[in-house]
Amino acid sequence: MARDKGRDNPARAKRQRKLRREVYVFTEGAVTEPGFVTFVTENGTRKEPDHQIVCKVENRSAPTKRRKPLTLVEDAVAKWHEVRRAAEKAGIEPDDWNWPQVWCLFDRDQHEDIPTAFSRARREKVHVAYSHPCFELWRLLHYQNYTSNFGGVCDRAADMLKQQPGFAQTYGPTIRSVSEERAKHVMPGQLSGRYETAQRHAERLARRHAGRQDQTGWDPYTDVWKFVENGLDVSDY
Repeated sequence: MARDKGRDNPARAKRQRKLRREVYVFTEGAVTEPGFVTFVTENGTRKEPDHQIVCKVENRSAPTKRRKPLTLVEDAVAKWHEVRRAAEKAGIEPDDWNWPQVWCLFDRDQHEDIPTAFSRARREKVHVAYSHPCFELWRLLHYQNYTSNFGGVCDRAADMLKQQPGFAQTYGPTIRSVSEERAKHVMPGQLSGRYETAQRHAERLARRHAGRQDQTGWDPYTDVWKFVENGLDVSDY
């Protein structure tokens, strides 16, 4: 007898009304991306509020040498094999809402292994959220649209972010300028109420690179919104 699908099996559909999805994240940055993940999980508007997302940044204490794109993917693949086996043992199937996910968040920067990292992640079914030149572009798009080429230089994106009206004041009402190190810390005022703007700008950038296979040439580009929506089940923040 053919196995019932969830939508056709009333008993299984009932079991799936309240689900728990485990999401494991490996980030290139040790400060900014983990801070962003925390903000979204704590403040995001969930698409399925009756379901639970349990998100863990898996490499918070990893050394710098383990934070390159290809190394991140290798570590994520090992984690994915572990959680996939556990999900299968628990009777969870790939088309179930609570099928676990493993994500890598990394940037172009000056890394030479980007295409290899993408190829390995795709083959192993590890999800990737990618920014070119760096994650600061995603943060910048919360303030303004930006379509010009950065030449792969992250410092330009970071400097533009720090110059945005009101950015410095998110660290304190009397703050007028922010150091590079301090700016790595994501503050709620930089994001709250701005998601739809950032997502719209990012999608427009992505359309410019449609059909181009070499990710190193996607300048500028970011699809962090896919992680927000598909991984964390968040539609707004």
